[in-house]
Amino acid sequence: MVVVAQLVRALDCGSRGRGFEPRLSPQMKNVLLISVICALFSCTQSKDNSASTEADSTAISETKTVDVLDTIGGKGVFFVDLKDSQEVKSPFLVKMGVKGMEIENAGAISELKGHHHIIVDGEYTPEGQPVMLDETHLHFGKGQTETELKLTPGYHTITLQFGNGVHSSYGPRWSKTITVKVKK
Repeated sequence: MVVVAQLVRALDCGSRGRGFEPRLSPQMKNVLLISVICALFSCTQSKDNSASTEADSTAISETKTVDVLDTIGGKGVFFVDLKDSQEVKSPFLVKMGVKGMEIENAGAISELKGHHHIIVDGEYTPEGQPVMLDETHLHFGKGQTETELKLTPGYHTITLQFGNGVHSSYGPRWSKTITVKVKK
């Protein structure tokens, strides 16, 4: 803000030459007063707008799409007692676990709920696709969390696959594949 004032030498105003004093006409005082009020009002408006802009940008940056099938933080399926490359004797017990979803019987489709499937010597089922039903694709639609597998001697892959109530796969993020060596 710029204020223009006419300065008159102090001698003319009775101050004995000690300095200068401003001399403003009544019209100039009105102009100055209006200028100060306008400047204050515009500063207030700027602060409100900047606060609003900050709040808007904060709200925008905090809005994120959440992937409910994300397996960050240890979520997913796992074998409780079996490890990859483990040697086992047939028949052997397979215990299945899941973290981040709830086990539910087949039938209804409920968000973040489902049941286990085991695929022997095969890969995961793509997300949204039905898990096949045959001798190598085992369904645990009653909510079972363990089973006994009988496999021939040699190396086998076992894929644990989680699917929803109508056996549609939650995809590779909700699967775990290990290899076991079955002893003779």
